[in-house]
Amino acid sequence: MSLIVFPAIDLKGGQIVRLAEGDMDRATVYGDDPAAQALAFAQAGADHLHVVDLDGAFAGQSVNGDAVEAIVRAFPGKVQVGGGIRTRAGIDRWLALGVDRVVIGTAALEDPDLVKAAARDLPGRIVVGVDARDGFVATHGWAEVSDLAVADLAARFVDAGVAALLFTDVGRDGMLKGCNVEATLRLARRTTIPVIASGGVADLADILKLARHHSEGIEGVITGRALYDGRLDLADAIRIARGR
Repeated sequence: MSLIVFPAIDLKGGQIVRLAEGDMDRATVYGDDPAAQALAFAQAGADHLHVVDLDGAFAGQSVNGDAVEAIVRAFPGKVQVGGGIRTRAGIDRWLALGVDRVVIGTAALEDPDLVKAAARDLPGRIVVGVDARDGFVATHGWAEVSDLAVADLAARFVDAGVAALLFTDVGRDGMLKGCNVEATLRLARRTTIPVIASGGVADLADILKLARHHSEGIEGVITGRALYDGRLDLADAIRIARGR
């Protein structure tokens, strides 16, 4: 299996946005039709999609539900959704609507038993979001930073049956500084759980670097702003990720 490229749709007030370093006050709007964007990504060859309810991440519950539902209806591939999913009811709701996997971040730190139970009951459907600032776990829409190291959070779920760890270097997210391949690889080598890289992807070179380490546990890569700014062609990224 090749590296999976997840184009990202981040939602704020129903619009497609990208944040700089996770700061809601530094949002750039890229469109107001998320479903159409999802379809465009599919037409470029994407069979996976990453969606984040940014308002939900801060509110602790779904806010952009209608937009997410429209995306799921429009996109023919697999959609994973994160942002404010902190209860079993929230998890079950998204899966019932056709979402393939849910990403749980804050609750993974504050209520690990919830995540472990869901991963046990729903094999392959739960992704743990490991968001890092300077090596420590960030929560609540990245507004707060805990005293727990990234590797220690990952270790909690090694035998829990989670599908993947989504590792984001918050300081690079939306900044086009280049993906933190070294930190991503370090985490992948310290766990048996597949790792998805996120934050800072700038160009095809980042995709190529990550693809080279696919066999070491890096399952995929999420990219957003580079696509919207035209710095990265999605079809080319998918081709390179597949080793072509």
